[in-house]
Amino acid sequence: MSCEDCKSKDTCQTKETGCKEENPKLMPRYGKIKNIIGIISGKGGVGKSTVTGIIATMLAKKGYKVGVLDADITGPSMPRFFGVNDKRATIIPLENDMVKFEPVETDSEIKVISMNLLTAVEDEPVIWRGPVITGVLKQMFVETNWGELDYLLIDMPPGTGDIALTVMQELPIDEIVVVSTPQDMVSMIVKKVVIMAQKIGIKIKGVVENMAYINCPDCDKKIRVFSKKSSEENADYLGIPLIGELPINIELTEALESGKAEEYVRENSLYSLIFEGLY
Repeated sequence: MSCEDCKSKDTCQTKETGCKEENPKLMPRYGKIKNIIGIISGKGGVGKSTVTGIIATMLAKKGYKVGVLDADITGPSMPRFFGVNDKRATIIPLENDMVKFEPVETDSEIKVISMNLLTAVEDEPVIWRGPVITGVLKQMFVETNWGELDYLLIDMPPGTGDIALTVMQELPIDEIVVVSTPQDMVSMIVKKVVIMAQKIGIKIKGVVENMAYINCPDCDKKIRVFSKKSSEENADYLGIPLIGELPINIELTEALESGKAEEYVRENSLYSLIFEGLY
């Protein structure tokens, strides 16, 4: 295939040397991104979006320019984490029915694009079939005005379906971070995602074990409420490195509900301890 024949030639990363891939990677039309990291899990409810928000906040705290693409089109939640759910992204019409999305910026100047920032109200459901959802995801990635970013984090929906395949196969993703919780049932499902990424050839940074324990308020002892297995044992089962473990934290939950999670994470030493050396 030559670049002249390629339908994605305007956004193809190999356009200068000629397309040698059958499915060239998509590239953002507006801006430049140095690193793209996917955050993924096998099932919902494990705190994947929360972990995405934590990593984004810690990267911004270190001085990096960060963006977040909420790829969970039918169940977006990133605007809630950053407390920007009452704002809306700007859709700029261009020639030939093209558009450009201006993302919403958080207190830490993290650029966020999400379906909840593009609909009139955040609780409006998206009732689309798979091909439409993947098409919209690709448009959100390509047509958003990202500017110059050091890191773009992609909050992916759970499972091994269309969106996960699209991100891994068509977006120039550098690696993924896996999120799990300490139950055998969850670990079994999460392992499917790990195997999928390995088969596609995507690098895996490691696993964050969320809701791994609670701290006893009287003795500060770690109490494991879901499993007697350690986070290290669960990481060994998945066959990937353990990045760190996060506790069940009612204070973070309250910060999320009040739109102050970004501020809470930025000021909490636990997250610096766990994620300081991640990137």
